[in-house]
Amino acid sequence: MISIQREDVDISRLVQEAKHPGAGAILVFDGIVRNDDITEMELEAYEGVALRELEHIAMEASAQHGLLSVDIVHRIGRLRVGENILVIVVSAAHRKEAYDGSRFILEAIKEKVPIWKKELRTGGDRWVAGESKNH
Repeated sequence: MISIQREDVDISRLVQEAKHPGAGAILVFDGIVRNDDITEMELEAYEGVALRELEHIAMEASAQHGLLSVDIVHRIGRLRVGENILVIVVSAAHRKEAYDGSRFILEAIKEKVPIWKKELRTGGDRWVAGESKNH
C-alpha cells in the first residue's frame, strides 16, 4: 500500500500483509508527532506528485535492497502529539536488506516528496524546511 491519507494507519494489518513466505525480517518505521513545544502539526501534500514519487521510491528500494514488500502511508491534515505521521513497513529475506531498504525510503521521502509540515507551537507556528540535498 502506498497512500497519502487523513485517517490513522492500521499498522498491525500492514505487518500481517508483509508476511511473505520468503521473508525473514519485517521492519516497521513509525514517525510520530513529538512533544517538542509542539501542540499540533499540520501536513500538506501535492498529492498526485507525492503519490507518484512514493511509488517510484518503493520500486527503487525494492530493486536496490531486495525488498519483498513495501508499504508507505503518509498522513496529511492536522495531527496531535503522539499521532502517526509516516509509517513504512518493509519485508525482506534478511534484516540487513530490511533496515537498509527502510532507511533508503525514509531519506528519499524527506528529499524528494512534496509534503510540507507546519509545527504549531506555543510560541508561534513555523513551517519546517525540507531536507533536499539540492539546497
